[in-house]
Amino acid sequence: MKSEPDAFSIDDLKKVKVEPWDGIRNYQARNFMRDQMQIGDQVLFYHSNCDEVGIVGLMKVSSKPYPDPTAFDKKSKYFDPKSDPVNPRWMLVDVRFVKKLKRTVTLSELKQYSQLDGMQLLKKGNRLSIMPVEKSHWDFIFSIV
Repeated sequence: MKSEPDAFSIDDLKKVKVEPWDGIRNYQARNFMRDQMQIGDQVLFYHSNCDEVGIVGLMKVSSKPYPDPTAFDKKSKYFDPKSDPVNPRWMLVDVRFVKKLKRTVTLSELKQYSQLDGMQLLKKGNRLSIMPVEKSHWDFIFSIV
């Protein structure tokens, strides 16, 4: 899961412990949260759009998917007038802080490893904020940190 650190960082999550991962407005990313994430799943926290983009921490899914309340809040930047509380368009899960990595595993570093070939994050043009990580890629990443 990606976040811009000036919006919400791994340090922010460490302070609050649990946070709803709101504001997702991409159908494919929403579907990953809604259809694939389960309570207890481990999640990589990735900082994007900053000086040092990369994996900075680990968190866990701590809720089942539920409607994103920001979609119904007219004061929210994530308000969606087409989203209906009876049939919500946008979902979220809560995530719980697990740990901050001792160092950022940068995107440029990740691209150097053939063991990560095929990783969705490394595919050209990939702009998704949420994407699955194959077990082999997960295991490799944690072997280098």
